[in-house]
Amino acid sequence: MRPDLEVADIFRRHGHAYRHANDGHIGRVERRVLSAIELCRTAALGGHVESCEDCAHARVAYNSCRNRHCPKCQGATRERWLADRQADLLPVPYFHVVFTVPSEVAEIAFHNKAVVYAILFDAVAATLKIIAADPRHLGGEIGFLAILHTWGQALTHHPHIHCLVPGGALSSDGRWLSCRPNFFLPIHVLSRLFRRLFLERLQAAYAAGRLRFSGKLVGFDHADAFATEIGKLRRKNWIVYAKPPFGSPEHVLAYLGRYTHRVAIANSRLVSADETSVTFRWRDYRHGNAPRLMSLDPHEFIRRFLIHSLPDGFHRIRHYGFLANGCRRTRLATIRHILRSMRPTATAEDEVDDTATSLPRFDPTQCPCCGGILRVTATLPRWRTGLSQPWPDTS
Repeated sequence: MRPDLEVADIFRRHGHAYRHANDGHIGRVERRVLSAIELCRTAALGGHVESCEDCAHARVAYNSCRNRHCPKCQGATRERWLADRQADLLPVPYFHVVFTVPSEVAEIAFHNKAVVYAILFDAVAATLKIIAADPRHLGGEIGFLAILHTWGQALTHHPHIHCLVPGGALSSDGRWLSCRPNFFLPIHVLSRLFRRLFLERLQAAYAAGRLRFSGKLVGFDHADAFATEIGKLRRKNWIVYAKPPFGSPEHVLAYLGRYTHRVAIANSRLVSADETSVTFRWRDYRHGNAPRLMSLDPHEFIRRFLIHSLPDGFHRIRHYGFLANGCRRTRLATIRHILRSMRPTATAEDEVDDTATSLPRFDPTQCPCCGGILRVTATLPRWRTGLSQPWPDTS
C-alpha cells in the first residue's frame, strides 16, 4: 500500500525551485537522482494497462525509474538479491561488524566520494582479512559481505560500512576454523589496524594528487596542513563494533533485507510536508535510541537527501574472501563438505533449509481481486516533454 507521503511528493513540490536556487551547485548525478525520483511511476515514464482474465479488474501500472537511490524502486531489487544470497548461507553463526570514520574523514569523503569510499572499502577488507588470518585469532581465510551506508538518522553525511561475516575461517590445509562462541575478533585490534590502513591509503591518494578540496577544506591543498590533520586523526579513537551472532539463517536473511538496498530515508519515516517544512522520524542514538521528530526546510531536506547520491558505477555492496564472486561457489561447496564431515550425525537443523529460509515473493501478475492472471492489454508511451517544469503527480 502506498504511504500517505513519499520523498517523490516532496521532490515534485519543491524540486523545480531547488534546482533554480542551486543551479550552480548541483552535479550531474544529483540532478539525475532528483529527476528520476520525481518521475518514478508516473505517466511521464510510460506504462501499461493490465486486465484480469477471470474478472473485470483492470489497472494502470506506470514504469519505475529503477534508480538505486529511489525509495520506491528498492523492494523488488532487494527481493531478487536476497533470493540469490539465500544459496550462500552457511550453517554457522553470523556476525555483524560496523566500521565508522571520524567526522573529519567524513568531510574529506564528501568532497572526494569515489576515492575515499573506495579507500574505506579497501581498508575494511584488508583489516578483517589480516586479523582473521593471524594464527593468534582465527588463522585462516574468512568471507564477508560489505555494505556502504553514508547517512545518519538525521540525513547527515556519516560514511560507515556494515559487514556480515560467517563465524569461522577456511584454513590453508582445508579445515574449518570456528570462532569462539559469541566472539568474532577483538574489536580494539580491528580498530587500530583499520585506522592505520585507512590513513596510509588516504595519504597515498593525497600524494598521487587524487584528492580535491574546497570550502573550509581548501587549506588542505598545502601538504603541511594535510599532514597535521592526519596526525590528529592518528590520535583519535576510530569506532568499530560487533553485534552478537544471529540465531538462524532466517534471521540472517531478514537482517540483510534491512541493510542491503536501503536508501537515505524510507518513505515510512516521513510524517508531514508543506510549503515551509518537512518533518520525519529519527532515532537519537546518543540518548538511548530515543524516537524523535525533526523538521527541515524543504530545500535543506532535498540537499541532505542528495548528498548521499553515489558516483556513477560505484558498487556499494561488495563480497570478499571466500564469498568473492570469482571463487564463491567452489569455496562454499568445500566449506559445506567440511562442515558435514565435522557433524556426522547432523540433523535437519544443522543445514540451511531452502524452504524455511525462502522469502515470500510478490507476484505482479496475480489479480488482487480474484487471484486470476493479469495480462497486459495496452501500453502507454513515455512523455516527450522537457524537464523545465515540474511533472504532474499521476502516481
